[in-house]
Amino acid sequence: MILRLGSTLRGIICLSLMFMNTLFWASPVHLLALTKILIRNDAWQRICARTIMMLANGWVRGILASLRLTQATRYEIEGLEGLSRKQWYFINCNHQTWADILVLFRVFHGHIPFFKFFLKKELFKVPILGTAWWALDYPFMERFSKSFLEKNPHMKGKDLETTKKVCERYRHTPVSILNFIEGTRFTREKHASQQSPYRHLLRPKAGGFAFTLAAMDGKISNILDVTIIYPPMRFSFWDYLCGRIPHITVRAKKLGVPGEFLKGDYQNDEVFRDRFQTWVCDLWQKKDDLIEQHRGGVQGN
Repeated sequence: MILRLGSTLRGIICLSLMFMNTLFWASPVHLLALTKILIRNDAWQRICARTIMMLANGWVRGILASLRLTQATRYEIEGLEGLSRKQWYFINCNHQTWADILVLFRVFHGHIPFFKFFLKKELFKVPILGTAWWALDYPFMERFSKSFLEKNPHMKGKDLETTKKVCERYRHTPVSILNFIEGTRFTREKHASQQSPYRHLLRPKAGGFAFTLAAMDGKISNILDVTIIYPPMRFSFWDYLCGRIPHITVRAKKLGVPGEFLKGDYQNDEVFRDRFQTWVCDLWQKKDDLIEQHRGGVQGN
């Protein structure tokens, strides 16, 4: 019945359902987060972390139910074979819209461990979600401009320190670490500004990827190389919620990480850095070719 309604009305219903779902699950998450602060006992911390993760999975199931109820978008998915919730993964995915996160939940929830991703420090201030992300041990990163670091050299490497501290918590329980290594959402304007050598992608930033692999001390030996391919059309996150995107293609491939890249000093070893960047750029070129193949060379307006 809902699918027969106009797209705007369906979007309003979808957003309302997701908001109510978030409020429902956020209440117990915040209560447990408070006890997590007040009760520092290690045993309770472990119980609290497991319980919060169960609640987070309930939240995702509610989000996905809201999308299924209000959307008729077709998903063409390949590459879920051989995945496990008991393995660690680094998810390497192209980034085009806020909808990417929901698409990834739609495709991989229940097949791999719960996503963890690095967030900008400013997102901690987002009502309800900011503190919920903190309770789920999502790392908040503070990015500094090149000019700021030149004036404050003592702040250099702070992001690496944060990465190491966070990954220390991830070594004992399987997680899927999601990192959009383009660093920002794709737009034609950004693409032109960067003079990107790729047709459908921005230039990859390999540093965070290398730091994470090293900080996980060999726990991540597989990456999940994911390519999300939308139709060649201009659309917004709101269009996605309204179900105006007719079909979405997702291609996933589990790839082993070459042993030489599991450990290494990306920051100070120039040879290692060059080889790692070459490897990442090769992955990115293959991803760009895959998008080109599926789009048949047709560009969006």
